[in-house]
Formats: sequence, C-alpha cells, structure tokens
Amino acid sequence: MAESTKSVVLITGAATGIGNLTARALATAGHTVYASMRDITGRNAQRAEELIQLGQREGQDLRVVELDVTSQESADAAVATILNQAGRLDTVIHNAGHLFVGYVEAFTAEDVAHLFDVNTIGVHRVNRAALPHLRERGSGMLLYVGSTTSVVMPPFLGPYVASKTGADALAQVTAYEVSQIGIETTIVMPGPFTQGTEHFPNASHAADTERAAGYAKLDPLVARNEEATESLFPADVDAHPRAVAEEIVRVLDLPAGQRPFRTVVDFSQAGVEEVTDVMYKAQEEFVTRLGFGQLLHVTRQS
Repeated sequence: MAESTKSVVLITGAATGIGNLTARALATAGHTVYASMRDITGRNAQRAEELIQLGQREGQDLRVVELDVTSQESADAAVATILNQAGRLDTVIHNAGHLFVGYVEAFTAEDVAHLFDVNTIGVHRVNRAALPHLRERGSGMLLYVGSTTSVVMPPFLGPYVASKTGADALAQVTAYEVSQIGIETTIVMPGPFTQGTEHFPNASHAADTERAAGYAKLDPLVARNEEATESLFPADVDAHPRAVAEEIVRVLDLPAGQRPFRTVVDFSQAGVEEVTDVMYKAQEEFVTRLGFGQLLHVTRQS
C-alpha cells in the first residue's frame, strides 16, 4: 500500500458507537469507508441512510454494506461487494461486539457460546473473508478494536472479558502469520466509556434469574458499575469514544511500517500500557528463543 494512497476500509459494527464514529472520522480524513452492519434494510435502515446521506452531503466516499459477523456467508458477500465496487480492500477494522453484564454462573453455556460467536469467532470469519485478497496483494492492515478489560479484567463482565481476551489472542497469533505476507496488525485497546456508545444500555443480562439470585448480596455493586467507572475519569477530561476514532485515524495515516502493534485509549488510567509493554517484551524474547523472531516483524513484499 503506497504511503500517499488513502485506504479502502471495512469497519464491522458501524451502526453505533465506536464503529460509527470511526466510519465518520475516516471518511472525513479522505479514506473510502465501508461501514458495515446487520439488517441495513430493516432495523438499521435509518442508521445506514444517515451515513450515506452524510457522505453525499460532505462529498465523502462513505458507503454502507451488509455484514453479520456471525455468518461466514455474510462476511464473504460483504468483502466481495467491496472488491467489486472499489477494486481493492486495504484495511479491515474489527469493531463489532456485544456486552454481557452479570454473574458468570447465571449465564448459560449457550449464552456464553453466542457471545464468543459475535466477539471472537466473528473476527475470524471476517479475516477469512478478507485475507485471501490481502495475501494476494501482499499488503494491507488488520486493525482490531480490543479492550483494556482483557488486561485489568473488571468484575461482573465475565463472558465479555473472556470473549475479548480470546479475540486478542487470535489477533496476536494471526499477526505472526500474516506479517510474513506484508500485512500489518494494530490492536487498539479502548478503556471503558459510559457515554457515546450503546454498549451499556444495550448490554445483555443473565437469563437464569434463579442462579443470579444466589449472588443477590452483590447486586448493589453491579447497580453502581457505571457510576464506579465514571469515578475513574479525571474531572477535566472528556471521556468520549470519539478519542478511539481519532486514534484509529492517526494509526491508519502513519506510513506503512511505522504503525504500533498496540495502542491504548483509556481515560480510567488503569495502567494497561505498562502491562502490555512487559507482556510484549516477554513474548518477543520467547518467540525469538524459539527461533521464530522473524514473525515479529512485517516482511515487505517486493
């Protein structure tokens, strides 16, 4: 990907929140953006139309494409549409996700499996759809919207934390492999946000109320979860998820080869940067001792 060329970008989960803000910010920065979401002719029709109208009004190349990350057929069709319309795909931004709030025991195994299907396996489906094209070109970028919860692991979000940690692991190991084909990886790790997204308002709760009742004495702690989170933000800081969108724009606009493997956007000051720095150093040493040090660096294709 030439440094002076703006990217053709696919964003998953762009109906609301970070995905929506990122689609708008990247389009404003001059990228060709495919904002993907489910059911663009039904429940998300108005949201899809708002983005299309925004692009037309502002003279931006902002498009909408149907994509359900729980369906490989849907992911394949979305990528095929992009390639047919734009002729290429440069960057995939994995953003789609859902939040579960509650006591781990009270979520059924089927609940947890569904969340992993969205937050973890969904990432893999989209990569399987996009990577054949990126591999053929020998360039491109996978950008994952991860979570600081995979490091600090807050209470009452057990299935969500597990699913985001799983997605983070898939991203890291996939990065080893695609690096040797010229494909870059960045994991953006947002901290918690209590405004600007529908994460908390639309969160799912454990359906097994009988099991949940066994933890009733903890209910007051769960009830003040958002308040507790907000208390971590400095008083003079606007803790809004637009900062994540701005960071994604910054990363994509860096020259190829100069993009960070991880970057943290966290107003709760959880110390995640320090942890990830130590983790990467240990990982780098271990992989190098295995004799696979080359996998830590992107190989430019001739």
